[in-house]
Amino acid sequence: MFHSHSSPRNSTPGALLTDLYQLTMAFGYWKAGMHEREAVFHLFYRKNPFKGGYAIAAGLELVIQYLQNWRFTDEDLSYLRSLKGAKDMPLFEEDFLTYLGGLQFSCDVEAIPEGTVVFPHEPLLRIKGPILQAQLIETALLNIINFSTLIATKSARMVQAAEGDSILEFGLRRAQGPDGGLTASRSAYIGGCTGTSHVLAGQRYGIPVKGTHAHSWIMGFANEREAFETYAAAMPHNCILLVDTYDTLQGVEKAIEVGLKLKKKGFDLLGVRLDSGDLAELSKASRKLLDNAGLHDALIVASNDLDEYRIRALKAAGAPIDVWGIGTKLATGGEQAALGGVYKLAAIQDEEGIWQYKIKQSEDMIKVSNPGLLQVQRWYDQAGKPMADRIIDEWQTFQSQQMISLKGEFEIELGKGKSQNLLAPIFRNGDLVYNLPSLDIIRAHCLAQQALFKQVELKLYPQGLESQLFKIKQQMLEDINQSSDGLISVPN
Repeated sequence: MFHSHSSPRNSTPGALLTDLYQLTMAFGYWKAGMHEREAVFHLFYRKNPFKGGYAIAAGLELVIQYLQNWRFTDEDLSYLRSLKGAKDMPLFEEDFLTYLGGLQFSCDVEAIPEGTVVFPHEPLLRIKGPILQAQLIETALLNIINFSTLIATKSARMVQAAEGDSILEFGLRRAQGPDGGLTASRSAYIGGCTGTSHVLAGQRYGIPVKGTHAHSWIMGFANEREAFETYAAAMPHNCILLVDTYDTLQGVEKAIEVGLKLKKKGFDLLGVRLDSGDLAELSKASRKLLDNAGLHDALIVASNDLDEYRIRALKAAGAPIDVWGIGTKLATGGEQAALGGVYKLAAIQDEEGIWQYKIKQSEDMIKVSNPGLLQVQRWYDQAGKPMADRIIDEWQTFQSQQMISLKGEFEIELGKGKSQNLLAPIFRNGDLVYNLPSLDIIRAHCLAQQALFKQVELKLYPQGLESQLFKIKQQMLEDINQSSDGLISVPN
């Protein structure tokens, strides 16, 4: 995601990939002598993106790369030393900067593996460690997870709409900068795309790269036939011809002529690409022309501002499209600008080292956070079908077989099911303990998850809290409403 071959200072970003207020809070913790006090934070989102039924967790490998490189360099400290507050006073004390210079990441990290189906309020990451460190990494973790998860989810939605057809990601030219383009290509592949036009993503992540020529190639020759023949002569083993520079169906006919000549030389016209016009009617007419010429194996590739809604509409119209090239609305997230993930404190040790639950209160119930050392359990019925997701507090040694919906509307007995914990150990005391799967394995896991949840009525899929956790949360809310301090200690 972040590597550059131009200069060492442009490689994986370190600790300055953060907001200034993370550093001012860190200074405040240090000044108050509580900077090494242990705390627990959770990263989660509150609403499913694209008004859909779930999201696809993504970005963990990029998080790991970031945390393995997290440190304050001399250059970073020099910059922080230059920052000024009011009356031109240094923003940070020199002893604090010295402390930052000696910091090494030492937190525990749990995460839901990439490619997993996830739901609102479920921790995608859990951070436990010195509060100063856990605070400083917040912004970067959100930056990585929010965008990666958004694009992987969008990709999965398009893959499902395509019903087994191949989807290629073509979005680099419209992506949010070079880093955004790399992350988008990687996340789109996790979601189920079969390839990308993005060559750097192909080199870095091993994603299959695809592409032939643009309209400018056609326009660079005296006529369309000459352009097709010249391209076919140059790349007979990679010949998909873009046929809509002028008249689309005439372009298909000329492509067929080139395809028949290729066949005599032992090569095949791999397909034609439609990039404008009525894709349903043009694809039907193109398929008929290709089949009548005996080019039954030639694919029809469609592009032109596609998304999952247009794919479904074209398939409903019977468009015989084999491959979908999707750019802007995949690489950028289209109608949704961001996932909206948040990072909330759930517990902190007091001066005596006793853990205290913490909660964020809000008049908007969706913004009330969950306290504790949280884990996500996925419950399955005897046939292996997902039946519920519930959030538990691992500090509670007794776990009931019940769950209560997040808002408390109903209770469910889970006794007959089997559960799986979704959050897996990633770092222990700052050391990586997770075996990173290959991107192909992550993609396969994502496709298997999509197939698994295709069996589920998502609008009715239960999500909630283990009953004891729900009671703790309700007690804290009552205490806050009664102007109490709301402190509940973790049981020994």
